[in-house]
Amino acid sequence: MNLKNTTITDTAFEVEVANSDEDLSQVQRLRYDVFVTELGGDGPAVDHVRRLERDQYDVHATHLILRDLRRRAEQNVVGVYRLMDVLAANAAGQFYCEDEYDLAPLRASGERLLELGRACLHPDYRGGTALLHLWQALSDYVMSHQIDVLFGVASFRGTDLLAKSAQLSLLYHRYRAPERYRVRAIGPTATAMNLLPPDDIDRAQAMRDMPPLIKAYLRLGGVVGDGAFIDHAFNTTDICMILPTASVANAKRQRLGMGPTPRG
Repeated sequence: MNLKNTTITDTAFEVEVANSDEDLSQVQRLRYDVFVTELGGDGPAVDHVRRLERDQYDVHATHLILRDLRRRAEQNVVGVYRLMDVLAANAAGQFYCEDEYDLAPLRASGERLLELGRACLHPDYRGGTALLHLWQALSDYVMSHQIDVLFGVASFRGTDLLAKSAQLSLLYHRYRAPERYRVRAIGPTATAMNLLPPDDIDRAQAMRDMPPLIKAYLRLGGVVGDGAFIDHAFNTTDICMILPTASVANAKRQRLGMGPTPRG
């Protein structure tokens, strides 16, 4: 892959594709700080001694990394996105989120798919311009690889459904994907999202309480699969976001504010 196609530089930031073992270690170290230390997650492949959050998909995926060039080289990865296309998923045995969602509708669509995952930013870079650089590089990657549909799990912190019943219900009633894209939650911790009837939802408050990146995905034209998945290992409630790139292209004509999400 030509890295020049996915590199953006200004006086502070650079975005590129990870291309070395050290790059991947920095990715996994940042993910450990966010997903394990900050959010209380864990997993069978997590290396607590070296403080690396990793799994079996990493070696097959493409990792976009955001560097702050003002920091020391060994500590300058401050944002990451993990990308998996169908070839990477086949090499890994499946897409990451196929443990949580039946992706049959997407797989049968005949469209070019790209799974987004493990998105995170260092806490010092949330709410600023850093994520915009990561998103621009992702946009370039999508265009150069002619991707039709982006998808992946995005998360609410915690597993208390009552605390997020309004947000989940709003997503169900207003943002469910059309049938051709409507993946469904599977497994013993899959749960319905329609916890409240539409008239019982304070829509404005529910949207204010929505995790920032989920909110940004919705503004970009994103829709959600049917059902949520309780991920006890990561202490999150997951939904599956689906973004047809045609919708994203239309939404990008507007100026949108975007922020981080605890996991995706």
